[in-house]
Amino acid sequence: MSDPLKFLVADPLAGVQTFVRQLLQSRGFVVDNVLCCADTETALAQGLIFKPHFLITDWFAKAPLTGIQLYQRLRDARPALHLSLLSFEVTPEHELQARALGAHFLLQKPFTADQLKAHMMQALQTVAKNAPGLPSPTRGVMHTARPAAPRPPPVIGALPVIKPGDKVRFNGAVHVAQYVVHRSGETVVQLQGLGGLIPLGRLAPV
Repeated sequence: MSDPLKFLVADPLAGVQTFVRQLLQSRGFVVDNVLCCADTETALAQGLIFKPHFLITDWFAKAPLTGIQLYQRLRDARPALHLSLLSFEVTPEHELQARALGAHFLLQKPFTADQLKAHMMQALQTVAKNAPGLPSPTRGVMHTARPAAPRPPPVIGALPVIKPGDKVRFNGAVHVAQYVVHRSGETVVQLQGLGGLIPLGRLAPV
């Protein structure tokens, strides 16, 4: 492969986008080669220019342009495009269609960071066989210290989507989100009139 491996991530959840980007960067891929989009229309417009080698997309079952259709359109520009799928609903029909398209995996939401990481590492190992120069799947793997007491793994794909200006409920009262920050794989929100940053999982859209 003459050009660097490029990834397109299409998912409506900012947490999924952030985690995949950070995971790929930890594998040695530069940020300019990882493009993230929140919808399929944007992903198609950007993807036709970007020409990714690997598409990681939500199924987008109710969108005018589904994740499958996005893959088919982008494959015209990159015939050897690799595919991985994410979806809240996974039926035998979904699995059959994903298999027919040659998808590396179809992962059901919500999933843990460790589950997504394991699937991505296996997919990268497969891609590496046909992509000389790809960083070794065993090099640069993220290592985190294990806590003294076990705790449930973080779940990706179950958090609400909140933007600056949105009304949210926190501690029984309605507030307005002022800033939304993605840091270290976590999304936190600052509310108008309140100090400190609040984890996204503690807020509910109004």
